[in-house]
Amino acid sequence: MMDSIQQQFTDMLEAKGITLDERQLQQFEAYYEELITWNEKMNLTGITERDQVYTKHFYDSLTLAFYTDMGKVSSLADIGSGAGFPGIPLKIAFPHLKLRIIDSLNKRIKFLQSVVDRLGLEGVELIHGRAEEWGRKEGYRDAHDLVTARAVARLAVLNEFCLPFVKPGGTFAAMKGSDLTEEIKESRRSLGLLKGKLDQVHHFQLPVEQSDRHIVLIEKEAATPAKYPRKAGTPLKEPLI
Repeated sequence: MMDSIQQQFTDMLEAKGITLDERQLQQFEAYYEELITWNEKMNLTGITERDQVYTKHFYDSLTLAFYTDMGKVSSLADIGSGAGFPGIPLKIAFPHLKLRIIDSLNKRIKFLQSVVDRLGLEGVELIHGRAEEWGRKEGYRDAHDLVTARAVARLAVLNEFCLPFVKPGGTFAAMKGSDLTEEIKESRRSLGLLKGKLDQVHHFQLPVEQSDRHIVLIEKEAATPAKYPRKAGTPLKEPLI
């Protein structure tokens, strides 16, 4: 039996055309339990109330599917995933996805391995490392249908972290909070250098609490030029603006 929080969660998703079965709902609940348990020994999230986790982490992660046809996506890379958002919720809701998560902190990768094991998720690769290094490796570079990052850095920096992983013709989706007008302006140079083209910017509000969200969809027009990404640390220190 679903409780009121799960009922609200499934109702909000069904209104957007996403239906979860009983196993998927059990996986979301197990994910919540792992998050709270591990959060006691390491800082994964400041959001711990169960209803808030379901709205601000789980539902928020799945909003990407409102603006991207996940049925046409087979490979997804989540860069700087932290506690697994949006990659793990998307994998639960769309089990066919081959998911790669890259994060620079090994203890977060250990947490995510615990989640993957408990939820029985298959086709998930968890990588401890820097995006700037893995974005140069064969099989990772220019290799994914969809690449995403959720509120990791400013767009000009995210472009250099993420676009190298996107295959030509694929999409980079930056999931952000407040107004992006300035970030989009300052990202123009990085888009040009990294062979990206701004496709669409979607603005919406999270249900219940009405906080602003933006999803920026960027199309990858050609393979990543050889000089990018630059060495680890450089994109943050010297963004392409």
